[in-house]
Amino acid sequence: MNGGDEVVAAPAGPPQPLDWKFSQVFGERTAGEEVQEVDIISAIEFDKTGDHLATGDRGGRVVLFERTDTKDHGLSRRDLERTEYPISRHPEFRYKTEFQSHEPEFDYLKSLEIEEKINKIRWCQAANGALFLLSTNDKTIKFWKVQEKKVKKISDLNLDPSKAVGNGSIASSSTPKPCLANGGSPDKSHNYLSNDISFPPGGLPSLRLPVVVTSQETNLVARCRRVYAHAHDYHINSVSNNSDGETFISADDLRINLWNLEISNQSFNIVDVKPANMEDLTEVITSAEFHPTHCNMLAYSSSKGSIRLIDLRQSALCDSHAKLFEEPEAPGSRSFFTEIIASISDIKFAKDGRYILSRDYMTLKLWDINMDSGPVATFQVHEYLRPKLCDLYENDSIFDKFECCLSGDGLRVATGSYSNLFRVFGCARGSIEATTLEASKNPMRRQVQTPSRPSRSLSSITRVVRRGAETPGVDANGNSFDFTTKLLHLAWHPTENSIACAAANSLYMYYA
Repeated sequence: MNGGDEVVAAPAGPPQPLDWKFSQVFGERTAGEEVQEVDIISAIEFDKTGDHLATGDRGGRVVLFERTDTKDHGLSRRDLERTEYPISRHPEFRYKTEFQSHEPEFDYLKSLEIEEKINKIRWCQAANGALFLLSTNDKTIKFWKVQEKKVKKISDLNLDPSKAVGNGSIASSSTPKPCLANGGSPDKSHNYLSNDISFPPGGLPSLRLPVVVTSQETNLVARCRRVYAHAHDYHINSVSNNSDGETFISADDLRINLWNLEISNQSFNIVDVKPANMEDLTEVITSAEFHPTHCNMLAYSSSKGSIRLIDLRQSALCDSHAKLFEEPEAPGSRSFFTEIIASISDIKFAKDGRYILSRDYMTLKLWDINMDSGPVATFQVHEYLRPKLCDLYENDSIFDKFECCLSGDGLRVATGSYSNLFRVFGCARGSIEATTLEASKNPMRRQVQTPSRPSRSLSSITRVVRRGAETPGVDANGNSFDFTTKLLHLAWHPTENSIACAAANSLYMYYA
């Protein structure tokens, strides 16, 4: 009760599980079609508005898509304001442009091939109708500007274009003719003037010289504005923009560098975990990301399963962290694979910056940056693979790096798995949402009606390993799994329940 007879409404329960539907696919494979290595997608990223989507592939190309369903289809603003019913459309995208971002290189000093594969793409602030983005391979980061430019054309001459031939060549013959000194020809029958240009009877009153004019046609042009090179000895695994719009970080296995977007020949090393003796090396940096609103804070994860939050105001070299997030190891659970599967492959801040989502080989974990005692939620992704860890180690699948993402409202998280499956979990209080979807035109075909057990457990509950509950070679929904088809990369639309994910060279999009 709240003064008088007014009744305080009871808090709403957890949101209902989403019903996911197929939206679009780009680059769909036909049955039996062999996938080219260079076409496999290696990075996906929405921009902050959600109106543009970028993908990078192993061939060094960046492909841009733009949203089409937000167009108002010619209706005036007044007509739209008169519309009393909400226009419900799911996000639809179309191909916009593509460009070659990186080329294969060779480091002659280290006798090392540098592949062109795009590791990460990050959108920067758009300005003056132009799009800006950062893309990186293992060694070099590039800053791209994509803008519509008006096409320039040569204005027409006052000659008959059907009979005139460009560049003074002869239209009637493609075989070379013998020539004499000073450009003469022994064949007197060839009249070069009459073959090249047809003059009207009486000649021309005046001759218009060719003039370059700007037409109304536009063409998308991608131009590399800056190249940030020679700052990393090891492979770059992360690039992240700062909320100040001026700086960004790049991280490799042992160092994190801070750059200014305007300065490409200088960076500041802010984290260095390289020991004096490399034999003492026990962990490496696996992912790094700036806080979405606080320009002085960033987080990075390690191969030991820990996340460090650092504050740039504390010192120039941030080797000492402000906060450390790690889960204590359960007693008696240590094995040969413990450190391998604990390695964090990806971290993402929630939109409000309060939570950090991390992905290791077996689980998704949600961390509250105000609580460093342990994760607030743990979502089981690959628990059914625990009996298969030996096989996964033999075929190197245990080292696969799966990405993770959060919804814009922070109520759900998602990550990929094998057999081109991806999982969506509800992380609101009381939610038991745990959906398995397949990257295909029928995403729900792998879904079962009654999951055998919830796929999330709170940090206060010790994780129980149910070895006998799952059949080896069978996934969480009772289907056989395929380690060769893995869904590593996915992204959640910043404002809507829409997911883009990559299955080999195909980009699938879903909405709910």
